[in-house]
Amino acid sequence: MGTPQFAVPTLRTLIHEEYKILSVVTQPDKPKGRGQKLTPSPVKILAEENNLTVLQPERLDDSFLNLILALKPDLLIVVAFGQIIPGKVLSSAKWGGINIHASLLPKYRGSAPIQWAIINNEKKTGLTTMFMDEGLDTGPILIQQEVDILEGETAGQLHDRLSSLAPGLLIKTLQGLAEGTIKRRKQDDSLATYASKLTKEQGLIDWSWPAERLCGLIRGLDPWPGAFTYYNGKMLKMFGCFLANNRKTFSVPGRIKGLTEKGLEIEAVKGSIIVREIQAPGKKRMPVKEFLKGSRLSSGSILGK
Repeated sequence: MGTPQFAVPTLRTLIHEEYKILSVVTQPDKPKGRGQKLTPSPVKILAEENNLTVLQPERLDDSFLNLILALKPDLLIVVAFGQIIPGKVLSSAKWGGINIHASLLPKYRGSAPIQWAIINNEKKTGLTTMFMDEGLDTGPILIQQEVDILEGETAGQLHDRLSSLAPGLLIKTLQGLAEGTIKRRKQDDSLATYASKLTKEQGLIDWSWPAERLCGLIRGLDPWPGAFTYYNGKMLKMFGCFLANNRKTFSVPGRIKGLTEKGLEIEAVKGSIIVREIQAPGKKRMPVKEFLKGSRLSSGSILGK
């Protein structure tokens, strides 16, 4: 059970390792683009390329449950499916359901763990395999894999890195369960934090924040929904961020200091940041050097207005 690109490497590995896949469950096709054409999920595309049966329920109701019961699965494997899975569905499989979650639970339960880890300037994150229950990422932990968050790494880059590591962790989990070498570990709810769903409005840049916090926001919302500011009333989205200075105090937060080899240096209330790409409304994101060729932005321009 999975839907977005994050789940694709795991399904591909299960196919390659010749696990018996009774069915692939994914979200219904959704309209996309200017023409609002119905588009299948990345998981569905891979499943159909490998002649696997695909189920796309609107709701995980009794009619869906009956379909699962008829399959008599030993195990449900869930990777970024996109819906809360009812207990009666989980209990339809002999061993229940195993989920791969993109954080070190109990930290960052919820739908956007990768983004919030970067927004909050965490130094480490990782993956967790767990047996599922009816709560939101509250089931007992099986195995965890810790990774460093790299300097300047964006949510998109970390997403791809964790997605590539997830299949190996799942196979290790399945083998450990089969051999009886893995013990379930109850989560400590007192340590739980939550990674709520992102909104476009959360991307508004507040230049009164210190540089480190600004960089976390820009990196955490890259590629979606994108952190943004205004210049002369027009929205500008900003992508790719590095700290240029983390200590110096500036009198005019949001003022452009100048163009460097790495990008555009912008002053914050404390410290300064370097932004690598900018996107104007209706345009593609561009390296700062190219963007400035057709822009009135220059040293001394003040963003946020």
